[in-house]
Parts: sequence; structure tokens; C-alpha cells
Amino acid sequence: MTRNATAVWNGSGKEGNGALTTQSTTLNKTQYSFNSRFADGVGTNPEELLAAAHAGCFTMKLSFVLGEAGFTPETLTTKCEITLDNGSITKSHLTVEGKVPNISKEKFEECVKNAEANCPVSKLFKAEISSSATLA
Repeated sequence: MTRNATAVWNGSGKEGNGALTTQSTTLNKTQYSFNSRFADGVGTNPEELLAAAHAGCFTMKLSFVLGEAGFTPETLTTKCEITLDNGSITKSHLTVEGKVPNISKEKFEECVKNAEANCPVSKLFKAEISSSATLA
């Protein structure tokens, strides 16, 4: 399986702007710029998109890991925070809250760590990856 996205940039780094389009067209000429990345401009940015990708991938992987352990989650909600520091993405922190019937806190945390280490996006990143988990 191969997926793709396209970025088009016009102008200089600080004054220019760009548009992102994904293969599915969920993003379709979605604006991004210096201001949307480093200030409060309208549009998205690479770090926000990485956070969405990691949160989505991890949460889906966690659902599979829980299923393999004999549990079916009612709800899993994950927030991902990507840290950009001195021109490098240095961290991805996943905060997950799960509503999973009949699971112990220890088993849930074990499944979270498994998903953290084994989701495809985690395997891609060369940054520090961490997580915290709460059962509802």
C-alpha cells in the first residue's frame, strides 16, 4: 500500500504560502504558511499533521492490541503533542483515555505501551515517543 500527498509552495519561506492536498482529497489545497506554523495564522502545519497521523495510527493500533488481548474498547481518545525544538521534531507525546470494559489498569497500560512501540507511525519517528493512559 502506498499513499501520497502533495505540497505546493509559492514565494519565500517567511512571506510565501503553500497548499497541501492528500490523495483522498480530505485535504484539498489546504493552506499552510509560516504564520500557520510558527504563529497564529489560518491553516495547518506539518507538526499538526504529524500529530494527527500519530494519534490516529496509535489509536487504531491500540484497538487491535486490545482485541488481541480479548478486550473490545467502547471508546479510545488520543491527543498527540509534537514538539518542534531548534528546527528538529524532538518528541511525540500521546495521551490516551480509554473506556474498556473489564480491563485492569495494568493490562490497559501494557496494551498502550505495545501500541506506542508498534504502530507504524511510531516506528517511523526517530524522536522520543512517550504516552500516558487513563481509563474512564
